Amino acid sequence: MADYSSFRQRLDAILRTRDVNRVREFLIAEKQWQAGQPADPEFAMWMMVAGSPTLQDLHQRAREWLVTHGHEEDAKTFLTSGKKQGSKQAGSKHQTRGQKGTRPGNKPHSNRR
Repeated sequence: MADYSSFRQRLDAILRTRDVNRVREFLIAEKQWQAGQPADPEFAMWMMVAGSPTLQDLHQRAREWLVTHGHEEDAKTFLTSGKKQGSKQAGSKHQTRGQKGTRPGNKPHSNRR
């Protein structure tokens, strides 16, 4: 668990820069992404920001980016207005939508205990 906690802290620090190239380089170096994946790394970056409870100060900016780039449903799912976001709630909604894989930037859930 300490490894994930360290990874998450470093990821959040990189996400805070909002620099998609730095995020991509970090996740490739951490073997979370491969070169050329995901197809839309900027969308993935903003979804990671939206899903991070420690980046709540960036959630409004994430909402604006998602809505103006055609991802209003994702913004509604992960960024509920005026309510505290629970990671379990956001994660369960994400998985029930039938998307494959894990949330961008997260390690696979099968390793959790």
